[in-house]
Amino acid sequence: MTGTLYVLATPIGNLGDFSPRARETLENVTLVLAEDTRHSGKLLAHFGLHKPLKSLHEHNEAARVAEVVTRLEEGEDIALISDAGTPSVSDPGFRLLRELRNHGLRVSPIPGPSAVLAALSVCGLPTDRFTFLGFPPKSGGKRKSWLEEAATHKETLVLFLTPQRLAEKLQEIHDVLGDRNATLCRELTKLHEEILSLKLSELTERFDSENVRGEITLVIEGNTESDVPDQETLVEAIEQLKADGFTGKRLAVELSQRFGLPRNEAYKLAHEKKNME
Repeated sequence: MTGTLYVLATPIGNLGDFSPRARETLENVTLVLAEDTRHSGKLLAHFGLHKPLKSLHEHNEAARVAEVVTRLEEGEDIALISDAGTPSVSDPGFRLLRELRNHGLRVSPIPGPSAVLAALSVCGLPTDRFTFLGFPPKSGGKRKSWLEEAATHKETLVLFLTPQRLAEKLQEIHDVLGDRNATLCRELTKLHEEILSLKLSELTERFDSENVRGEITLVIEGNTESDVPDQETLVEAIEQLKADGFTGKRLAVELSQRFGLPRNEAYKLAHEKKNME
């Protein structure tokens, strides 16, 4: 009889969120795969659990697959955990799970804490549909394209941000998506938990001069415009705004606010108006 890989969620901050089922599962497995064995070792020790730990992270995941497949085929039960929250959600695990599926091996989730769902539950935005974006790309060009694509989604958006230069990141999001409603969650479930529901522009100003700590989950209102206006309507609006003295940035801002367009798209339209005629 083959074993099972348990994909097991761990606390995102408050250790009281660790479920009895998760603890029982860890007591019964023969091996724990962890993103950071030092971090996970402290978690297990806190609950009096002493299990063999092996690392599984983005740099060694491919090499670890063969060993895990063999051990499961021999009947061992194994747990996969990440530093916090649910494994394989913006964390290592995808390649391993794909290979286990290809081998017909059993995988079972042990659900629990999730920064994504925790943030959605308190955001006050529609949650019947949402898009989880993970972390933005590090490259400036790729990040801009990533945000431009995200700006077209009508459903609520959820993404992760690191605290370094947070105000700059929020400003970039604001510039591309426009001044949307958003909820910023920092240090979720921890002692210094902070949850702010404001406009993106207000969040940018709020963190402009602050040295921020802790990872951030940001929930953003989706694109609420039902349709992009046709070219004729846009040309007429641009002509009228220019006649009223709007130029450059002021023109783009007014277009963005009037038609609910992402700021970068409004800039593009304002500068390419002649090509639309």
